[in-house]
Amino acid sequence: MHIKRIVAAGCALLLAAIAAQAEEIGQVSTTFKFLGANDKIMIEAFDDPDISGATCYVSRAKTGGVKGSFGVAEDTSDASISCRQTGPITLPESIASGKDDGKEVFKKSTSLLFKKMQVVRFFDKKRSTLVYLTYSDRIIEGSPKNSISTIVLPQALQGKGATALGN
Repeated sequence: MHIKRIVAAGCALLLAAIAAQAEEIGQVSTTFKFLGANDKIMIEAFDDPDISGATCYVSRAKTGGVKGSFGVAEDTSDASISCRQTGPITLPESIASGKDDGKEVFKKSTSLLFKKMQVVRFFDKKRSTLVYLTYSDRIIEGSPKNSISTIVLPQALQGKGATALGN
């Protein structure tokens, strides 16, 4: 029993370290709670770890109340994403070739252990467009709720080797 607690604590710390990749931009309360924190919508930003100049903004539901205050509440699967070019973009060959399609670029825990919201990236070579998909999953059952955002690149970035692009 003691080992299970240690493993659970270790998993929680690991998920907290992963979550540190996002920068909180702001939040709004959606439901007042007499006890504990209010339910909220959080806005966070993260930079694509493989493509400098590509930034995504995610809004997501955060459950409040007593459970939410202690970090044991399960957040809903509601999330939205908007990705933009925020600087010069260099497209690595592994992405241009499609080898990295479906690569996870961001993950956030939305429950104590088993549920997470994640963002995966695809490259639509025909349209020279980066496509970011956010969705929520759980070990047993995920959610069909999802959102996508795109960053259209000039045709020059499709070719072999990456070409830089300015704003």
